[in-house]
Amino acid sequence: MAVEHVRITVFDTTLRDGEQSPGCSMNHQEKLRLAHQLDRLGVDVIEAGFPIASEGDFEAVKAIANVIRRPIIAGLARACRSDIERAWEALRDAARPRIHVFLATSDIHLQYKLRITRDQCLAQARDAVRLAKSLCDDVEFSPEDATRTDPDFLCRVLDAVVEAGATTLNIPDTVGYTVPTEFGELIATIRRRVNGIENVTISAHCHNDLGMAVANTMAAIAAGARQVECTINGIGERAGNAALEEIVMAMHVRRDRYPYETGIAGEQLFAASQMLSEITGVPVQPNKAVTGRNAFAHEAGIHQDGVLKNPLTYEIMTPQSVGVPDSKLVLGKHSGRHALNIRCEQLGYQFDRRALDDIYRRFVRLADKIKHVEDHHLLELIRDTHKPAASATPLFEPLSVAAAASVSASDSQRPFPLAAQTNAFGVPLPIPGDQHHDQEDYLWGV
Repeated sequence: MAVEHVRITVFDTTLRDGEQSPGCSMNHQEKLRLAHQLDRLGVDVIEAGFPIASEGDFEAVKAIANVIRRPIIAGLARACRSDIERAWEALRDAARPRIHVFLATSDIHLQYKLRITRDQCLAQARDAVRLAKSLCDDVEFSPEDATRTDPDFLCRVLDAVVEAGATTLNIPDTVGYTVPTEFGELIATIRRRVNGIENVTISAHCHNDLGMAVANTMAAIAAGARQVECTINGIGERAGNAALEEIVMAMHVRRDRYPYETGIAGEQLFAASQMLSEITGVPVQPNKAVTGRNAFAHEAGIHQDGVLKNPLTYEIMTPQSVGVPDSKLVLGKHSGRHALNIRCEQLGYQFDRRALDDIYRRFVRLADKIKHVEDHHLLELIRDTHKPAASATPLFEPLSVAAAASVSASDSQRPFPLAAQTNAFGVPLPIPGDQHHDQEDYLWGV
């Protein structure tokens, strides 16, 4: 009997919380362009902006609400009449509008930022949600800094806003303070103690100040949260938000631990990441999980050898599953003979064992100096290493014209293009019958 997986709602806040990241602001047209990509990606909710913040933000939210029709379009509002009415003005033409109201609930925020009492906070939250509900059926409420709020008071506030008509309760770890076990326990407490919780969706919104935004989000899902708030590339205030691509692929790869479904089209993840980087001018860190340029790149000889035989040895997901064209074997000082031999063949040269040993020794010395050996470096090294006399038998034979032509022009520009023969994962197959792998291929481990 087939197991029915629980559906997780993906709430993308790249255009709102993500845009608040220093240097990542977007204009009207850039927001609209990225919103179309988020729609192609399959997110369930797009938080398009904070309409009261500026005229530009208002117009961007309004334009997205008018054009993007499949997902819910949300607009952020503080718990006050002017914000809520402005948000509704921007959202009213959306096919599926949502007003997202927030108010801080932690004592440190109440005392030093808002300068109100707990009772005033509770009344303001309830009245704000009631006003939003009178304008829009779909209302989300966020108790800002929830993870530093007294749990008893937090549950009182959540009771009040559910009674006032909130349909989603978002629990923000606003300053990235919590840890996975603690956050899971908080979600469980809310499920157990808040009246009417069975009729609303619990959401998690985690920041990455301690590097645990994704881990905390996954703990929330396991504890019963059914919406995740996240951004492309994890951009956002300070250290950023939970990264959408990491949450989605964690559920995809580890279905045994997280048997949940999303509506995300994985093959659109890399395109979304690249578009955001291009719009903001902020590059993705090379070692970024899922979408960083090194996520499917291998330099260590033992890793390259394993991937050439079966990519599952060192890749827990296929590059194609997230929209990356293929794996890359980077030629550097950690590379082994196996990867070097494959690359030489792709460039049109075949070597016997002795010639390959000679090439390899020179290659390692070169790689120590220049870090990454590109195709033009390798071709120059081959020419300088083997200059046989006209009467001598060459130690290498160029491939036939047809075989050489199979290495496309685009391949020649990649650090380690795919061979003409690849396995089901698009990774080069080892040479048939070649069982020779020298010790250098196994010197570089995990």
